[in-house]
Amino acid sequence: MFYREAGQFKATYQEDLQAFPIRQDKIGIGIWLAIAYLYIPFFGIPGLEYGFALNAIMIPVLIFTITTIGLNILVGFTGQISLGTGAFMGVGAYSCYKLTSYFPDTNIIVLILASGFVAAAVGALFGLPSLRIKGFYLVVATLAAQFFLEWCFIRIGWLYNFNPSGAIEVPQREVFGVIVTGAAAEPATRYLVVLTILVFLTVIAGNIVRGRIGRSWMMIRDMDIAAELIGIRPLRAKLSAFAVSSYYCGVSGALMVFLWLGAAEVESFDVNHSFLYLFMVILGGLGSITGSYMGAAFIWTFPIILKEVGKRVFDINPIVMENVSLVAIGVMIVFILIKEPHGLARLWQLVKQKLRIWPFPH
Repeated sequence: MFYREAGQFKATYQEDLQAFPIRQDKIGIGIWLAIAYLYIPFFGIPGLEYGFALNAIMIPVLIFTITTIGLNILVGFTGQISLGTGAFMGVGAYSCYKLTSYFPDTNIIVLILASGFVAAAVGALFGLPSLRIKGFYLVVATLAAQFFLEWCFIRIGWLYNFNPSGAIEVPQREVFGVIVTGAAAEPATRYLVVLTILVFLTVIAGNIVRGRIGRSWMMIRDMDIAAELIGIRPLRAKLSAFAVSSYYCGVSGALMVFLWLGAAEVESFDVNHSFLYLFMVILGGLGSITGSYMGAAFIWTFPIILKEVGKRVFDINPIVMENVSLVAIGVMIVFILIKEPHGLARLWQLVKQKLRIWPFPH
């Protein structure tokens, strides 16, 4: 009864095509946005130190959500498995770093969004093998792209302005007189910028996957030969998926360096991170933007919660809890995928179905 849809009739096509056609969904999204914009920037997370809550939890979760949405577009909606996500994030980060060097007076948010187009072009280029191969062979091709781009980040000194350390260091930049990047930037400011970009990109992704382009991606995913027979062009569909996915990854990579880490080396974009993002997509739910939020939040916050519980409740050494958290998160992933192979997004759909008829049992 809490999630009752009876009586919520649609009188126009526009109303029927809304992203959130159910009143309860609109109210829930409004509450979450109010908490995200009006509570967390000022008070943080209850029970945690303010700076730790924003710098170690909220900002990385928001950034990884953008990454997961981008990877989900490629893996979940188009069916093209990729292990080059970390490298495409690196392309966005290094591109943004070079853009800030050439255009120091340009709005940093504009440069972050523009760096995604460089990543999109690189992603579309490395997506060309998907026109002839798929499955395990495509995984190998994207893994080769990962290693090749990592080599470029190390060997091409122009990318990091020939810094002897090989790292890219974020300069201080202001937006409308407010410091956004650099050591002097406030955590709340960086959090609000990342949150706003995430909301903006989520709206765009939601409209794309519900439109003609998104439906062509899903046709390619379900049966590419049948999709081609009814007029879908695999070239356009697959390359557009690689480009859009890489754009999201590139923007998230730039955000990760400029609004979270402050500096980064090539190890921040290695293949281990590519596997981590793929786990976020699988655990959250393939083909679900909501699942991207859930997967990123769960994978990142679960080890932190375990460490805090182990330190405060059981007084366990943090190094021991580090290893325990790795084992625990692996067990949790296996358990959730056995219980519900479609991820956390499917579990949330089942909860909503139960709420529709509660308190009745069936």
